[in-house]
Amino acid sequence: MPYLIARDLPHETAGRRFREALARPGIYQLPGAHNGHAALQAKAAGFDGLYLSGAAMTASMGLPDLGIITVDEVAFFVRQIARASGLPLFVDGDTGYGEALNVMHMVRSFEDAGAGAVHLEDQILPKKCGHLNGKHLVPADEMAAKVAAAKKASRDLVIVARTDAAGVEGFDAAVARARRYVEAGADAIFPEALVTREMFEKFAAALPDVPLLANMTEFGKTPFFTAGEFEAMGYKMVIWPVSSLRVANKAQADLYTSLKAHGGTHKMIDHMQTRQQLYDTIGLHAFEELDASIVRTIVPQAMPQDA
Repeated sequence: MPYLIARDLPHETAGRRFREALARPGIYQLPGAHNGHAALQAKAAGFDGLYLSGAAMTASMGLPDLGIITVDEVAFFVRQIARASGLPLFVDGDTGYGEALNVMHMVRSFEDAGAGAVHLEDQILPKKCGHLNGKHLVPADEMAAKVAAAKKASRDLVIVARTDAAGVEGFDAAVARARRYVEAGADAIFPEALVTREMFEKFAAALPDVPLLANMTEFGKTPFFTAGEFEAMGYKMVIWPVSSLRVANKAQADLYTSLKAHGGTHKMIDHMQTRQQLYDTIGLHAFEELDASIVRTIVPQAMPQDA
């Protein structure tokens, strides 16, 4: 049914539903969804949580992932994905858009928009993708202060602290930073750009009681592992942050190339979502039925005139 019907909306906050998912057995699988339509398709495939990547979001806007967009721009994406899917959304919060007060503003804005979780990273601006070189980190205490501020501002939002230290300061420093961030109030830890199975296993062994997130991004430093393999290594969440955008962008590039070459879309019809599939995904007919039912409900019957 359309999201406009209140009885079909979740009664618990996204943060509480995200926490419940983390508490259940198994690994929480969170595919990236870069817009509302992708969110609906992921939900139809059976996923019950989603991830909004800063890299996918900015790329969809034609921008690099360098921390140059605003809280309000991200909140627009959060609202559309949460509204379309009704699923708890885990949001990339970059470096928090500033210092402690800015972090608190971000947390409140994202939670109000419908986010269930957010992660902060310990890079300085301009931040970079975690799988690129040339990253620079803030002091651990500064990041811990941001984590504490995020925790203070949140109502139910799950606060995840990301550290990029493994590729900058070394593995032991990454573990030490993670422990410091947990002390500051982080609900979970995201160790970015680990490069071997041994590193993933050692990190999990070093923080046995902390929920950990694995980032399974393509074309990065992390070898390919399945969700089951990450679970066996001790991880509680796994994201595929940019996969949906990569596939969509490749398909669009193929379309434009074919259109230019052939002067029409006839060579690409078999690669297209049909009109019926589109309407089914976005629930067009359910909206039409809702509209018709409301019209029937509110139009009064004609009353006889006084004699």
